Amino acid sequence: MKAITREWLDSANLDFENIRHIIHDDRLTGHVAFHAQQAIEKSLKASIEEFGQKVPRIHSISRLMTICNQFVDISLEEVVVVALDSLYMESRYPGEFGLLPEGKPSLKEAQKFFDCAWEFYENVKRQLENR
Repeated sequence: MKAITREWLDSANLDFENIRHIIHDDRLTGHVAFHAQQAIEKSLKASIEEFGQKVPRIHSISRLMTICNQFVDISLEEVVVVALDSLYMESRYPGEFGLLPEGKPSLKEAQKFFDCAWEFYENVKRQLENR
């Protein structure tokens, strides 16, 4: 595995460390969703790097997955992709950080985002390590 690929995966793992510290706090579910999105995005960008492609400066999980599908066998529930892609990624306002269009995620949604992101990360990492 390339060093830059490992850096992307290590950065994604830091997002998971953040999630583990805050996952049970109802006030921070938006932050859980944001870090889950970031971990998935970084996992996808790790794949792009590993296969020698230029990493695009985009944040859309669905667009990145389209690029990565030619390199690795990946999947993610469409409902999760749509939800995480709808986060206010570029927001600089604390009141909007990690919000979905319908508002702050519930604890159950936050847990689902974490679980899906972790499974996705582990799948991508395993494929990149075994290539």
